Amino acid sequence: MLEIEAGDDGRVILKGRLDTAQCAKAQSFLDSQENPGVLDFANLDYISSAGLGVLLIVQKRAMKAGGGLTIINVNNHIHDIFRFSGFDMIFKIERADT
Repeated sequence: MLEIEAGDDGRVILKGRLDTAQCAKAQSFLDSQENPGVLDFANLDYISSAGLGVLLIVQKRAMKAGGGLTIINVNNHIHDIFRFSGFDMIFKIERADT
């Protein structure tokens, strides 16, 4: 299950799992945001390769507009996924305080 919402400070907050079953929901929400510059993963437990694909699409759109995504509060497990996939070179990633 995935919950996704815009925070008061402009961050996009993701909670739960961004897996194949939730990608359409995430893509639709992120496409509706004018400039989703900061994604907060404090409560995201899991991301699949399909979820990484959603983030890549959003990153490409943001870069065309002169911006990019910053992903904050990334737990160790998800950080490892970004690192092993090479996506840590694509996004600005800030690890969660541990």
